[in-house]
Amino acid sequence: MLLILDEAQTAFGRLGSFFAFEHLGIVPDILTLSKTLGGGLPLAATVTSEAIEADCYEKGFIYYTSHVSDPMPAAVGLAVLRVLTRQNLAEQAATMGAYLKDGLLKLKDRYEAIGDVRGRGLMLGVELVKDRATREPDPEKGATITRRCLELGLSMNITALPGMGSVWRIAPPLTITYDELDEGLAILDQAIRDCL
Repeated sequence: MLLILDEAQTAFGRLGSFFAFEHLGIVPDILTLSKTLGGGLPLAATVTSEAIEADCYEKGFIYYTSHVSDPMPAAVGLAVLRVLTRQNLAEQAATMGAYLKDGLLKLKDRYEAIGDVRGRGLMLGVELVKDRATREPDPEKGATITRRCLELGLSMNITALPGMGSVWRIAPPLTITYDELDEGLAILDQAIRDCL
């Protein structure tokens, strides 16, 4: 049995390491990558061993897309990898993520509506609840606070699907500064206060 991991959202420093699987002490047989790799351009990769690649080829498996071997996104991907490495953005994500998580935990201490703060690096979740004891989700409150954040200048948790607002997915840029985090936390604090 092969272990296949999709790190479209978690690779390239987001969680404080270059890949999320590094936190688990495992190595997948097949790894899929995208999003950050292309820096906004359509670029994805499937990483595996030579043996697995040869086995797939012999079995006639094919993967084709209109951007196969496109030199421009490939050059962008290489540039992204250089920037991530040279600027130590995985380490930056770990440091800034710890700072952000601490700020979110302080908001949890202040507001009963926050049932949980979880995550790693610069990918954190904040769960909104009607009651901490029952942990009943409160998507309406989450959506209301999200809208108030946007009115105050903080774009976060842009998913607006009905019933999906009870957990905020907070994933700021890897290059975020302390001042920007402080500003975002202050706006979030005000939005929660305004909506409760």
